[in-house]
Amino acid sequence: MAVKETSKGLKYPVTKEGNVKDTYFGTVVADPYRWLEDDKSAETDQWVDAQNSVTFDYLSQIPFRTAFKSRLEKLWNYEKISAPFKEGDYTYFYKNNGLQNQYVLWRQKDGGTPEIFLDPNTFSKDGTTSLAGINFSRDGSKVAYQISEGGSDWRKVIIMDAIRKTIIEDTLMDVKFSGLSWFKNDGFYYSSYDKPKGSELSAKTDQHKLYYHKLGTAQKDDKVIFGADIKRRYVGGGVSDDDRYLFITAANATSGNELYMVDLSLPNSNMITIQNHFNNDTDVIENDGTTLYILTNMNAPNKKVVTVDASNPGPENWKDFIPETENVLSISSGCGYFFAHYMKDALSQVKQYDYKGSLVRDLTLPGVGTASMGGAKKYDQEVYFSFTNYTTPGSVYKFNPAKGTSEIFIKPKIDFDPSMYESKQVFYTSKDGTKVPMIITHKKGIKLDGNNPTILYGYGGFNVSLTPSFSISNAVWMENGGIYAVANLRGGGEYGKKWHVAGTQMQKQNVFDDFIAAAEFLITSKYASPSTLAISGGSNGGLLVGACMTQRPELFKVALPAVGVMDMLRYHTFTAGAGWAFDYGTAEQSKEMFEYIRNYSPVHQVKQGVAYPATLVTTADHDDRVVPAHSYKFIAELQKKHRGTNPVLIRIDKSAGHGAGKPTSKTIEEATDRYCFVLYNMGKSFTVNNK
Repeated sequence: MAVKETSKGLKYPVTKEGNVKDTYFGTVVADPYRWLEDDKSAETDQWVDAQNSVTFDYLSQIPFRTAFKSRLEKLWNYEKISAPFKEGDYTYFYKNNGLQNQYVLWRQKDGGTPEIFLDPNTFSKDGTTSLAGINFSRDGSKVAYQISEGGSDWRKVIIMDAIRKTIIEDTLMDVKFSGLSWFKNDGFYYSSYDKPKGSELSAKTDQHKLYYHKLGTAQKDDKVIFGADIKRRYVGGGVSDDDRYLFITAANATSGNELYMVDLSLPNSNMITIQNHFNNDTDVIENDGTTLYILTNMNAPNKKVVTVDASNPGPENWKDFIPETENVLSISSGCGYFFAHYMKDALSQVKQYDYKGSLVRDLTLPGVGTASMGGAKKYDQEVYFSFTNYTTPGSVYKFNPAKGTSEIFIKPKIDFDPSMYESKQVFYTSKDGTKVPMIITHKKGIKLDGNNPTILYGYGGFNVSLTPSFSISNAVWMENGGIYAVANLRGGGEYGKKWHVAGTQMQKQNVFDDFIAAAEFLITSKYASPSTLAISGGSNGGLLVGACMTQRPELFKVALPAVGVMDMLRYHTFTAGAGWAFDYGTAEQSKEMFEYIRNYSPVHQVKQGVAYPATLVTTADHDDRVVPAHSYKFIAELQKKHRGTNPVLIRIDKSAGHGAGKPTSKTIEEATDRYCFVLYNMGKSFTVNNK
């Protein structure tokens, strides 16, 4: 493969250009790297190997790379244990001894010796096959669990006798975007698509179906419950805890869903409609007899809980149970109570309610950060919750809802002293005057002179909220004097539906403006300077980084777009991408939308002769959520058109996907390369912390 030599001695592979062109509303758009979309092509494989060769040769020359990885491994190497959960006669919990590639599922009977129930580290030699979901039957005697191979969204489902730990049926194949919901102990509901023609990693999948698998029968005989005669991109089914009702959600986009129910206690019961449109997000939390408890944002952008009788469950009969407030609500239940989790400026508050809708108490949390309530059954006596923030490793607390008391249950023993660090929330002003929150975390006592290596992270889409959480990689970064800043951009869910919609479709530029304004705030406040500022984001956040580095290349020293949506004209033609149109719109939607999207699409906005930041694009060959062709095309454009000495490289992981289930070894390797790339290109070093 031919190479292109740069002024700094880097030799990029020359990416062949084809002559493919598309026409949108009379405008011809060239797509010279369309051939890279073929993930089954030997030519694409050769290109991937050539790019990786250049990238890893460059990374290997960073003098402190080994030291950084050693420190990261040392800090990572502590025992991690999840909150426990009960199934049948056993209490289960996940544990990782430190550097195990995958968490191991353990169990024990009361007072008994813990035993390994399921060890995903034995699924594959390299740790790339992961446990991707597990669900027990009502009495805990049977279990169905999903595995992902190489990080793919396609799953296999394995069914076991949970008591004897023996496989009892043939493996279910080709399951995707699915929960597993048991009905009694007889079988379970799951969702999937028909296997697409062409590549299973990139071909379009947009008709989701809900199936019922009855134990003792073949998968080919599984009954289609929903989706055979009506086309929906995302379908899910869940059975109520009393096995009385099946609730079905159906959607064509990542926002808004239809909601249906079936009374399983009645033979041949007809499907009943609860919500027959996609204008709102509505889900059943649980039922108490025939009373349904529903979480919705219908006429409540910040969400509320309503009740209704199952005999006539339409919205016209809903009654407010926990009314909407000024803060965004999510809800869980357990131990005979509801736990209302509110976000106030991306920080957690939790309130406990009884089944009459009366406030029992405000939970006292361990600090300012993120609390996550675990799942407890209705008749459990205790519920567990985790707490974390940017300086506090995740700890598990046991809460007694009857008494209102909590106690520490698991506190990790990690070589990190939170008292040496501080997190500060600031509110800065975006381009149109909108106030946007950002949390900035660093060592106490640092000098604000613009010389600190700083990473600005963002997402800004799909109603996703970035709440404070601890990261081992960021801990090593901050130990070395780095600053870590997270901006809560529009497009996210931090302030409810209005905040989300303000960053979608013809308002998507607001997200990029918010991120750019965050960078400018960090610079004017002397946290960083254009020579010490890096931007980072993954998936929709990869699009964010790609758009901002092409709009304001002079503002950043380093860019780290990960598994990004980079070709905005074609994103909806791959796998489940068409479901993202609520946030993005599509190029075929209208001439105005086409022009708007093209004007920020990273692949189409790389300009000839512009000096771009030092860039390390990261992706994976088994990513079937955001196919790697997005990143391939983007780096090909950068390597052809970028001028100057900043390296523009791509790191392509093999046998890895969009991120879920990635083994610890690969996570550490990628984090090492990303952080070392940042420091090296800022002219910084890494000092081993031996405390």
